[in-house]
Amino acid sequence: MKIGFIGLGRMGQGMASRILGGGHDLSVYNRTAGKSAELAKAGAKVAATVAEVCTDRDLVISMVADDAALDAITLGAGGVREVLSKDAVYVSMGTHSAGAIQAVSAALKEKGQAFVAAPVLGRPDAAAAGQLVIVCAGPADAIRKCAPAFSVMGRKTMEAASAPEAAIAIKLANNFVLGCAIQTMAEGFSLVRKYGVNPQVFYDVITEGLFAAPAYKVYGKLIVDASYDKPGFTVKLGLKDIKLALAAGELVGVPLPSGSVVRDRLVGAIGHGDGDKDWAVLGKEQARACGLD
Repeated sequence: MKIGFIGLGRMGQGMASRILGGGHDLSVYNRTAGKSAELAKAGAKVAATVAEVCTDRDLVISMVADDAALDAITLGAGGVREVLSKDAVYVSMGTHSAGAIQAVSAALKEKGQAFVAAPVLGRPDAAAAGQLVIVCAGPADAIRKCAPAFSVMGRKTMEAASAPEAAIAIKLANNFVLGCAIQTMAEGFSLVRKYGVNPQVFYDVITEGLFAAPAYKVYGKLIVDASYDKPGFTVKLGLKDIKLALAAGELVGVPLPSGSVVRDRLVGAIGHGDGDKDWAVLGKEQARACGLD
């Protein structure tokens, strides 16, 4: 396939590399040009503009950080909406608000362009290894056209519904639950530490019992080791997603009271200068609140 890829952050780099390694004709664009150097060496074409990366492509994928970036590359001057062929499909794989995805979907639909939302579950190492879980939503024929790209980027693809915002709802709900899991572990670790318990013992108890799942094993170990300086997902990104989840709930009348606690702890971590650390630093933030750190 001829694929265009926009957004070469830590996740985008791994995803684009997988597409190139899968034998596809890849064109890439990033606002910071230097981030495309390694992909160019591997055979990717480097586009100078969004319009250029969309030209003569079967599929255009974006993996950008926030709603403002999504709006700029999609609906701005020279954006995807202006140049995408009606035979092509545009896929947004970043985590965005439900409202932003609805706006992009409506704008492209007006021009008869196909749009799929396909946020991913996984950290940068999973992206590089092609082990992401992809949650997609959009027209069935458009999703089928995405299959060759999805198959090299992820280990599993799950179809949510025909409305693109459905995939976003799943991604936000997933990160909401994960954030709450990290926060509850942080509280549990602080509690046992107050009783003189070695945190490793509590970790072993929970991960050998009811919580023997990757989320508890990975993030629990980060808390035990206080290993926050090599983030897979930063506090700032976690706060963005929790706020998006709270907004999505508000949009449809679903209260998410646990999310408010996680949001406050993440704000506190940023206030303590930990915004660029892994969001497992909630363990440290909770310990601070207990007078432990």
